[in-house]
Amino acid sequence: MRDTCLCLATQRAARALARRFDDAFRSLDLTNGQFSLLMALNRPKPPTIAPLAEFLAMDRTTLTAALKPLERRGLIQVLVDPDDRRSRLLKLTGKGRGLLSKALPIWKEHHALLEQETGPADDLRQSLTGLALGKAAKNRSPRAARTKSALPCD
Repeated sequence: MRDTCLCLATQRAARALARRFDDAFRSLDLTNGQFSLLMALNRPKPPTIAPLAEFLAMDRTTLTAALKPLERRGLIQVLVDPDDRRSRLLKLTGKGRGLLSKALPIWKEHHALLEQETGPADDLRQSLTGLALGKAAKNRSPRAARTKSALPCD
């Protein structure tokens, strides 16, 4: 199993990548997960929790817990949705955008180094995206494979 299990190999690689980017962002007091959250919120229209949780492949409770430290630091605001007062909008603040402007060059540098070490990651990225969406990458259309998200890691 150790040498053939895709789940184990993916978990190990994910942990190694998480540590690598946690170290890269440490000077900004930011984790790789927080960076991904902030990038997912870096859009013109603030999303609600449910679509953001789905995009990040997180359950809503986990996402809500992950947002709290960002809110306490003033990096995001949780606002009542004027169209549906039961919903909450997640808005990146000016301070959050400022932190992202410092973090993005770090991400680009470390991502470029990673691709130098591993070679082009387009096929792997496409396969992982397919798995995350619950689809086999081979069943995806070439057009769908080129669709980009709000995150820079696509």
